[in-house]
Amino acid sequence: MASAQNGLTRIETHGGKKKHENGVCHDDSSAPVRAQTIDELHSLQRKRSAPTTPIKDGAASPFAAALSEEERQRQQLQSISASLASLTRETGPKVVRGDPARKGEAAAKGAPSPHAQHHHHHHHLVTPTISVSDSSLKFTHVLYNLSPAELYEQAIKYEKGSFITSSGALATLSGAKTGRSPRDKRVVKDEAAAQELWWGKGSPNIEMDEHTFLTNRERAVDYLNSLDKVFVNDQFLNWDTENRIKVRIISARAYHSLFMHNMCIRPTEEELESFGTPDFTIYNAGQFPCNRYTHYMTSSTSVDINLARREMVILGTQYAGEMKKGLFGVMHYLMPRRGILSLHSGCNMGKQGDVALFFGLSGTGKTTLSTDHNRLLIGDDEHCWSDSGVSNIEGGCYAKCIDLSREKEPDIWNAIKFGTVLENVVFDEHTREVDYTDKSVTENTRAAYPIEYIPNAKIPCVGPHPTNVILLACDAFGVLPPVSKLNLAQTMYHFISGYTALVAGTEDGIKEPQATFSACFGAAFIMLHPTKYAAMLAEKMQKYGATGWLVNTGWSGGRYGVGKRIKLPYTRKIIDAIHSGELLTANYKKTEVFGLEIPTEIDGVPSEILDPINTWTDKGAYKETLLKLAGLFKKNFEVFANYKIGGDGSLTEEILAAGPNF
Repeated sequence: MASAQNGLTRIETHGGKKKHENGVCHDDSSAPVRAQTIDELHSLQRKRSAPTTPIKDGAASPFAAALSEEERQRQQLQSISASLASLTRETGPKVVRGDPARKGEAAAKGAPSPHAQHHHHHHHLVTPTISVSDSSLKFTHVLYNLSPAELYEQAIKYEKGSFITSSGALATLSGAKTGRSPRDKRVVKDEAAAQELWWGKGSPNIEMDEHTFLTNRERAVDYLNSLDKVFVNDQFLNWDTENRIKVRIISARAYHSLFMHNMCIRPTEEELESFGTPDFTIYNAGQFPCNRYTHYMTSSTSVDINLARREMVILGTQYAGEMKKGLFGVMHYLMPRRGILSLHSGCNMGKQGDVALFFGLSGTGKTTLSTDHNRLLIGDDEHCWSDSGVSNIEGGCYAKCIDLSREKEPDIWNAIKFGTVLENVVFDEHTREVDYTDKSVTENTRAAYPIEYIPNAKIPCVGPHPTNVILLACDAFGVLPPVSKLNLAQTMYHFISGYTALVAGTEDGIKEPQATFSACFGAAFIMLHPTKYAAMLAEKMQKYGATGWLVNTGWSGGRYGVGKRIKLPYTRKIIDAIHSGELLTANYKKTEVFGLEIPTEIDGVPSEILDPINTWTDKGAYKETLLKLAGLFKKNFEVFANYKIGGDGSLTEEILAAGPNF
């Protein structure tokens, strides 16, 4: 080796291998990277997704595909800009695709730098035609239909309270609201809605006027446009492709975007390319409060639906369930107009093609019981029953996590992995292992995951007409039997009644189970009068020969605080006996007061618990409690007794007679 002028050995940097053989190790096995800068190197790490639409005949020019892709991107951004338009100031914000934090990568990703306005080729940019406000001078970056991995990065980098748990799920916080706020939900009462929707006593629909809706919409849009970036999801509702709805969700949090990515149906690349204008749009500005001086506002939270505009606005709550249930309400309006029954139910299918519907409110076991490893899961919460059979409205499951264990619910446990959103759970700060028994944040801890995370999910989520209709009630009084077979009139009576107990934490302000009635097992979400859904259910059950069942998943041997919750394995055995047809041939006896047909024995279930009177030590207290519950049923049903169901109203009388008699 040659010596440099300062006496140190000079390092050779060129020449063949032979020069380096004597004692110097030189690894030239790989070529140097094709990058001049670190940004360029980072751009090589991620390759762009190729468009999946095949080139049509006549578009063989090498530039044709790129131009059509460019035009598609432009139209897509134009559509998003139109969605975000203020109604009074300008046509829409300047929108550009990509993360504002990655401006240096814009060239590599094919998106323009917002600062390059003078450049002739801002392909993925849409500028409004009128510019009269400060917001029109800035760019809003659109993070469009990001993948779960990209949304994880966004959440962990920018949203406090976001962590990856030991199983790979994303733990998030929903802020001050850890449940829905039904008292803050509003529906625009225009002429059409006044005629069609259910208003008044018992109805979930609290009115607002068009002007107030537009005030809140403006507030939400202004907030979203003031941000550097917004998340936009274009997705579908309803697996029945003939009757699916296109939805656009515009939100400010990666948590909300990932939640809806999981809960709605995920479009293919081809479907996204031809998505066009959505049928319904959600503006989720949940971090920003509504103005309490605005007419109809009773708190800083407002969840507003305008059926005529096909829009929903969320202010003052970050609880993601508001989006899911808001869309469910919209489906309860749109589907019956097509002669399709929308249902708050779980749904699964046996190997013989027998379909079961599970009705029940949160905490009744609907998600748990419809997730059965011996049967294919069609869905856990929201369904449609049309003339072609049943279909899931959603693309995911939203399971309660409190006291979750691998032993009790293995399918749900195993679904909590990469891509799943875990809401408001508590975990070990070092190992990141979740403690599902910890209620420090809320008892309403939840997991939202794509339905395909359940190994026996039926994809596509559609099935034939149901064989069994199972009504689940969590009876806090402990007097309803674990299972009863219902005739058609009784099924209607209990469907309209929707008796259950609100379990702690599902809605704000509820601290312990209390008896309640929720029409159609989902009064918080229905739009039309309950009797309209009941008449449709009766018609379909009669037409397709389905059997009705009432299953109590609540207390036995005493009321809440005295008796015990019926064991889940027993309830599973009861459900198995319904599926297998065993209960169709069982011996039955009639209970007093409610007149329910109860089986005398079921394989694997202690016979003494089948008749609730056997499990109460104080028989007098049992009878007193039974009559008290019967009185509550009667009082609740008064509001429905004046409605005609069916053409001549005879069904109304039949249904009334099917209630408790005492």
